[in-house]
Amino acid sequence: MKTLITAGLVVVKDRKLLLAFSNNKKAFYLPGGKTDRGETTAEALVREIREELNVSLDPGALRFYMYVEALAYGEKENILMKQDCFRADLPVMPRPSAEIGDLRYFDTQRYRQEPQQVPGVITVMERLKMDDLID
Repeated sequence: MKTLITAGLVVVKDRKLLLAFSNNKKAFYLPGGKTDRGETTAEALVREIREELNVSLDPGALRFYMYVEALAYGEKENILMKQDCFRADLPVMPRPSAEIGDLRYFDTQRYRQEPQQVPGVITVMERLKMDDLID
């Protein structure tokens, strides 16, 4: 099975998780993305957030939160997504790029109503709920 190494940003506000709508995959995901060759997951996250949300994250402000493995959503073949998730606060209001159709905060109940649910996001939400950070 192929593997995809990624990084995700976990931003919690008012007991809800920030998710970005991918125009390509037609689903809400954690902001972030794939690592480039020779890049750490933290470096990839800083780059991806700059590209997707037009926000410059301070690498020193990233706090590792959890590791997730799940089938990569929306791929034609079975690909295992391996994702390091980092918590951080956004220093400014994000401005989504063209590939991001929307940014929204979700609690678990609201996300479960989405027509497309991403397995990795559900895993992160379950952990956040267990840690009493979201509803």
